[in-house]
Amino acid sequence: MPSALRQICLVAVSLALAAPALAQKADLKAEALKDWASLKSTMVKIAAEMPEDKYGFKPTPPQRNYGEQVLHVAGANINFLKGLGGTVPAPAVDLKATSKAEIIKVLEASFDYGTALLEQQTPDSMLETVKAGFLGEASRARIISFLLGHTWDTYGQMAVYLRLNGHVPPASQRP
Repeated sequence: MPSALRQICLVAVSLALAAPALAQKADLKAEALKDWASLKSTMVKIAAEMPEDKYGFKPTPPQRNYGEQVLHVAGANINFLKGLGGTVPAPAVDLKATSKAEIIKVLEASFDYGTALLEQQTPDSMLETVKAGFLGEASRARIISFLLGHTWDTYGQMAVYLRLNGHVPPASQRP
C-alpha cells in the first residue's frame, strides 16, 4: 500500500474510533447536582465536627472564627445562587447566628436552596449567561463551579482550625 494511502487509512480509522467519544455530551445539570450534594454532606460533617464551645475559635485575631467560616460559605452560596434565576425564593436565614445548631441549619438551607435552583435548570440553561456579582456575566455552570471552589477553599481553612483544636477533619478520619 502506498504511503499516502496508508496515512489516509490511518486517519480514517482514527476518526472513526474517536467519533463515539466526540458524540457524547455531558449533562452539566446532573454533574452539578451530584457535586453539590456531595459537598453539602462534606460541609455539614466538618461543621458538626467542631465542638460547640470552639465555634468562636480563630487562630489569629484578624481571621473569622469557626462559626463565621461556616456562615461565610452559606452567605456566599445564597448570594451567588440568586444569579441562577428560578422560582425558588432565597431562604430567610440569620447570617449572624452564633449557636452551632443554628449555624449548621443556615449552612444546610444554603445548600438546599442551591439544589432547588439546580433542579429547575436544564443541561442547556446551565450554559446560559447571567449576571453573577463580581464574576460579571457568567454561565450558570461557572457560578456553581465558583461556589464549589470557594467552599473547598474554606473547607481547607476549617480543617486547620479543627486540627489546631485537636480534632481530625471528617474526610481524614479512618473508618
